[in-house]
Amino acid sequence: MHSVRGFLAVMIFASVASGLPVPDKLLAPPTLHSYLHQLGAGYGWRNLTCPICKVLFAALDISLEVDSNKEMVASLAERVCMALRLAEPSVCQQTIQLFKKDIITAWVLSVLRPSEICGLLVGADCGVWDIGSNWNISLPNKPKPPVVPPVPPTPGSPVSRVLFLTDLHWDRQYLPGSSASCQEPLCCRMPPAHNQSGAGYWGTYSKCDLPLHTIESLLRQVSAQGPYQAVYWTGDIPAHNVWQQTRADQLDALRTLTGLIRKYLGAVPVYPAVGNHESTPVNSFPPPYVQGNLSSHWLYHSMAQEWHHWLPQSALSTLRTAGFYTVPIGPRLRLVSLNMNFCDLGNFWLLINYTDPAGQLQWLVEVLQEAEEKGEKVHIIGHIPPGLCLKSWSWNYYRIVNRYESTIAAQFFGHTHLDEFEMFYDEETLTRPVSVAFISPSVTTFINLNPGYRVYQIDGEYPESSHMVLDHETYILNLTEANARPGQDPRWTLLYRALETYGMKSAFPADWELLTRRFLQDERLFQTFWYLHHKGHVDEVCQENCKTTLLCALRSGRSSDPELCKDLLLPGKPLWERKQFC
Repeated sequence: MHSVRGFLAVMIFASVASGLPVPDKLLAPPTLHSYLHQLGAGYGWRNLTCPICKVLFAALDISLEVDSNKEMVASLAERVCMALRLAEPSVCQQTIQLFKKDIITAWVLSVLRPSEICGLLVGADCGVWDIGSNWNISLPNKPKPPVVPPVPPTPGSPVSRVLFLTDLHWDRQYLPGSSASCQEPLCCRMPPAHNQSGAGYWGTYSKCDLPLHTIESLLRQVSAQGPYQAVYWTGDIPAHNVWQQTRADQLDALRTLTGLIRKYLGAVPVYPAVGNHESTPVNSFPPPYVQGNLSSHWLYHSMAQEWHHWLPQSALSTLRTAGFYTVPIGPRLRLVSLNMNFCDLGNFWLLINYTDPAGQLQWLVEVLQEAEEKGEKVHIIGHIPPGLCLKSWSWNYYRIVNRYESTIAAQFFGHTHLDEFEMFYDEETLTRPVSVAFISPSVTTFINLNPGYRVYQIDGEYPESSHMVLDHETYILNLTEANARPGQDPRWTLLYRALETYGMKSAFPADWELLTRRFLQDERLFQTFWYLHHKGHVDEVCQENCKTTLLCALRSGRSSDPELCKDLLLPGKPLWERKQFC
């Protein structure tokens, strides 16, 4: 959510002489440079010399230990937020107050030093800004097994159906008939102004989340469509009103949605993952060694309590510690649920440690190595797709997927609210597809979407099973039709089946790679993907820069790697020189 990053950014921008720095790696670069430009003249910090800058931030390290100085920084940040019109005054005030303690504490505990922050503010001659620099995970000194290309199962082989839910974003204040257009980051909550259109009963095409009765309608439908072998649920339970959330709000959302899933899906095993919106402040996930009131124990322990019906004690143990776990879900199939907040660009706690926070990736290697030795296949679920992660984390994860390509049968993520995927290629040539990360569309409408969910068909349980994805179906609630009959339980309808719609022979990594190449040549096929990418509700056509940028995203299982898209050219220039986004 771009406004949240603006609110975080203002904690440095508002206090250039006495405030809290936040690194540009945690912010969208255009936002960072825009705000720096606007504030530079007003506060005069661009005239800082290197020695003065280092003295200033050395003093800042000490001064932020004092509570009165923290309040001064917060007050100044509120004024700048309002002066730059980042949000409505009430949103500025509530957001700064909500974030101030966590961000300032993260800064005080961080590895940042005056030479590093001055390298960012004054220039490279004053210091080196290398927070988040490259690091490498340790892999076992054991040879990679020979790769055997997957083959479709023989006719009549068992097929598992897995229900996938992500990004529910329940808004307890959603009000049918309320204003669908507003100045706040989240609408459909206040009475409309004169002549404004009101929010629909089941949801609205706008920057709105969902009422509880729409989520219940979905669960009633999927319950009737069973059976399922499992449910993968990859987080983001609360709404986008991040400026006013409390821990009590987040835990109530956790308990409410967990209870509804258990009510409607009964004995079906559910395997959840932690989203970035589960905490408050949003994106606030400190490493496990941060103790006390600022730790994430309040959240992880509550999750373990709510999910103990679904997970064994071994999984609940690591969930309580750091929000990730592994569990066997079949005789030869294991599930790994990652806490992707430890790779999140918006997690300001990573100022303390960017290098494998919580030791999660090293733990993942150990789990995969043991699975390889036991002959198990592994499904990985998580919230944020790896291609959207911090660069070093993302590249290390890519390396792990390469090493264990014969063990990792499938990857499943959410977060973007859109229907897409990310390709993984062999590291040596970046041409042979080794894996695909499926990114499923959101349940919520945020922003301007139909609600949706997915069902995966997966190679079932039998001795030679690959446990790979064989096909998937995406279902939506057409809001135009549903809101025309607010008194009737709406029909969630099949939007498409992947193999049928795209004319694919199978759903293995090589087939998705071939599909991206077909998108380059077949404009009608690509526009079909663009329509489905937005769950059947899109107003504009995606052409030129938009198309190339999207195709690059589909190829990019690791972040910030122009080599993955070097053959996607627009009028003589490679993609990474074209900064326009869809």
